[in-house]
Parts: sequence; C-alpha cells; structure tokens
Amino acid sequence: MHLTCESSLLEDYLCEHEVVDYSHALIQEAIHHLSASMEAETERVRRTFEFVRDTIHHSWDIQSTRVTCNASEVLNYGEGLCYAKSHLLAALLRAQSIPTGFCYQRLAAGATPEMGYALHGLNAVYLSAAAKWVRLDARGNKPGVRAAFSTEEEQLAYVVRPELGEIDYPIIYAQPHPKVVKALREHTNCLHLCQYFLPECL
Repeated sequence: MHLTCESSLLEDYLCEHEVVDYSHALIQEAIHHLSASMEAETERVRRTFEFVRDTIHHSWDIQSTRVTCNASEVLNYGEGLCYAKSHLLAALLRAQSIPTGFCYQRLAAGATPEMGYALHGLNAVYLSAAAKWVRLDARGNKPGVRAAFSTEEEQLAYVVRPELGEIDYPIIYAQPHPKVVKALREHTNCLHLCQYFLPECL
C-alpha cells in the first residue's frame, strides 16, 4: 500500500501534543527503561512497539469501563483502546526522536456491512536507516489477531476486506485525528463507547 504523509516535514511527526504528552514524567521514566543509547534505531522501535502491544491491555479485551486518551494516562493505567495505545506508542517513539504518525482503517463491526463499521487506529514509523515509513499495529494480540514488528511485509492486526466496504486510509497523520480524540474525551464508559459511539469513518 502506498502511504501519503499529511505533512512533508518530518519534524511535524516529532511534535509533542496534549495527547502525545511525552514530556510527562511517566513517559520519560518508561523511555529510560526501554531504550539503550547505543542500540540501533530499528531495535529501539521493535522493543518499544512490543512493550505497548504486549504490556498495555486493550480495554475492550479486558472488558474495562475506563477510557484513556493521553499517552501518560494509557501508561499510568496500563490500558487503552487501539487509538489510545497508538497515542502511547507515538509518545514513546517521538521521545526517542523517531518520527511517528497515526493511521486508520475502517473495519466492519460484524460479518456484514449492515452491522456497521468502526474506525481502527495504528501507527506509521519512519525508519531513517531504511528511509521509509512502516506501519505498526500495537492493538494487542489475541486469538485471530497476530500483529508483529516487521520492516518488510506488514503484519497488522487486521487485513482490510474491500468487499465488505472496509477502507485502508493511506494518510499518515501528524497528530491523532480529531474525531478519535473527541470520542475518547466525550465518553467515560469504554464498553458503552465501543458498542455505540466509536467513529465509523474519517
């Protein structure tokens, strides 16, 4: 898939944001434990991605009612929806001076289009050594979902099925999409949010 950057400036994918709050003490502490200064960039990305994928719970998977949004909240509570986990991954990587953006997919909520759609969030990371962007999905694995770190062939949580009206949006956003942030900010019960109020498309 051909990805398109929202901004032509790599610096825009390093900026701090109220949601990507990498100056927060919790984020900085996590970076201290995650990264080794002499470690290759690709290895730092892999280690950070696997930390978010494997140690931060997906809120729906654990049937939690808590809604997290800011990267520091996600880290503090150890949980978040796919969007929130993408905010944390971006914060942890940007704090290591690794450009990171946000990508989205529209996925069918059930077996047929009539059951509606839900937006799914993931990240794109710029690997300077390879001079290219790669998409990574830290949603969290479970039966039927096996996302992995790869610099060649994508191994995302979901494969888009165009025949069901699903969409792989090609844009790499510099900041979390406003629709996503709005949904996370306006709801306090995660289960209710997932059942009725997730954004369906961009």
